[in-house]
Amino acid sequence: MADSGESSKQTYSIIREIYENGAASEHFEVKLEEALEKAVSVIIIEPSVLGAETAKWIMIGNFLHKTSVLTGVFSLSLAIPNYVPKAYVPLGFVSFVCAGLYMASWQYDPCCKYQVEKDSRKLQKLPLHHLTSNAPVVLVRKDDSRRKILHTTIAIAAVSFSAYYLYNIYIDGQ
Repeated sequence: MADSGESSKQTYSIIREIYENGAASEHFEVKLEEALEKAVSVIIIEPSVLGAETAKWIMIGNFLHKTSVLTGVFSLSLAIPNYVPKAYVPLGFVSFVCAGLYMASWQYDPCCKYQVEKDSRKLQKLPLHHLTSNAPVVLVRKDDSRRKILHTTIAIAAVSFSAYYLYNIYIDGQ
């Protein structure tokens, strides 16, 4: 079951670990989808399997985003003259592929708007003392528009420099 509460600063939804029938797992997933679609500020997930899967999904999305940004920035920094240009070509394409995977698989998923909260000071402010689970997963809604713009811009710039370099090699070789 999901409980919703509202305080002066935030709304929250608790997906409780209550097994009423044989389809409890599906029920938990439906409740999570409802909370994600409602754009609840904080989602507290008691069922450990659902919480672990959700946290892993968010972690993979974060990995793709960070890999895209870091390889793109490194590729662009190596594009400065007097550096070995061969090094930034693969990095530019890795950045572009990671950004593309993120856009294809995570961009339109409502779960990508959430991050797993691990800060104990922030967790203490939540109604976690009412839970039956001793290790719930807490998701906090974050604005991700800037991070999408960041990794898309960097990936496009990195792959553009890489393609330009490869084009110059091709022209010089003829």
